[in-house]
Amino acid sequence: MAKVIMVQGTMSNAGKSLIVAGLCRIFAQDGYRVAPFKSQNMALNSYITEDGLEMGRAQVMQAEAAGVKPSVLMNPILLKPTNDVGSQVIVKGEVLGNMRARDYFAYKKKLVPTICEAFSELEKQADIIVMEGAGSPAEINLKKDDIVNMGMAELVDAPVILVGDIDRGGVFAQLYGTVMIRCTGASGGGYRPWRCVCAAFGNFDAFRRG
Repeated sequence: MAKVIMVQGTMSNAGKSLIVAGLCRIFAQDGYRVAPFKSQNMALNSYITEDGLEMGRAQVMQAEAAGVKPSVLMNPILLKPTNDVGSQVIVKGEVLGNMRARDYFAYKKKLVPTICEAFSELEKQADIIVMEGAGSPAEINLKKDDIVNMGMAELVDAPVILVGDIDRGGVFAQLYGTVMIRCTGASGGGYRPWRCVCAAFGNFDAFRRG
């Protein structure tokens, strides 16, 4: 069974994708088989895999950092916005259909088995899976039936690193405000992410050693 670690953020564009890519590269350089994973991504532009399936570009970049081929297993649910209140829903690389936000929120719990199946398949190919959350786990309007932040972490019993962007200001208030999420570490990223992660996440070296 693969080891798992998850990166969540205090907000969108806090640096989650970059931190995940960096961890993927570090673990790969240490000789581990590594794979990124994001259960649900929202992006207008997608990447087409060799077998003609769609997935988020961020996970493609992370796969490249890990030295592995991109796979829809790394991003089983992709939402491509069609307007302010709806998205095209893509499941394991194939279009399921268009849904209004309200309808998707009511439906998304049905996607948990698909997410778990993709994760289980990915576990067979990796020693370490580095997971990425979406937005912020503290968005109370999205906490119910969450499948991408703490809901996903709980499904696979993953420790969580919380990332904040120090260059936007107010990072300590952001981190403190999200402390209820019970993260195992916190970092203030920006242009200095690696120093911050290594300094703040006390058991990072222990995780690498196993």
